[in-house]
Amino acid sequence: MHSTLSFYGKSGKRVFDLFLTFLILIIFLPVFSVLSILVYFVFGRPIFFRQQRPGLLGTPFCMYKFRTMTNERDGDGTLLPDDQRLTSFGKFLRSTSLDELPELLNVFKGEMSLVGPRPLLMEYLPLYSAEQFRRHEVKPGITGWAQVNGRNAIISWEDKFKFDVWYVWIISRSGLI
Repeated sequence: MHSTLSFYGKSGKRVFDLFLTFLILIIFLPVFSVLSILVYFVFGRPIFFRQQRPGLLGTPFCMYKFRTMTNERDGDGTLLPDDQRLTSFGKFLRSTSLDELPELLNVFKGEMSLVGPRPLLMEYLPLYSAEQFRRHEVKPGITGWAQVNGRNAIISWEDKFKFDVWYVWIISRSGLI
């Protein structure tokens, strides 16, 4: 990491994230509102799915998404498997990435950035190699280099980690972190 950061590295990326997030929220407010109402009528409350994810330096934060699954349970009260709870509406939200619109709230709160490695599950943290853990040297993002280069079409986790670590390496070499 560099000891002296550029203006962009100190505060510019955050200002840029806030500015763009504000614009996106204004533009997508009607979509956000309609989706909130639809999610409420299809799934009920809560409208948002919340889950702890690792953020900067692996610190947990609560990530928001629109719900895409029901809370259906079997006779013992155990949640049914995910594939049985995912509705066609939920599949549509996921395939269009509209379920991720609430992550803009995480960007607004400063827990995420618009661009950075996608936050994975907390349970994966102990499985990372030291090199793979480098993805946590920056804030996680709504989109990242791995998504731009194939999203779910990337075959291996190793490839995803390589893209994430490359992104961290590039911005660290440029003095942005």
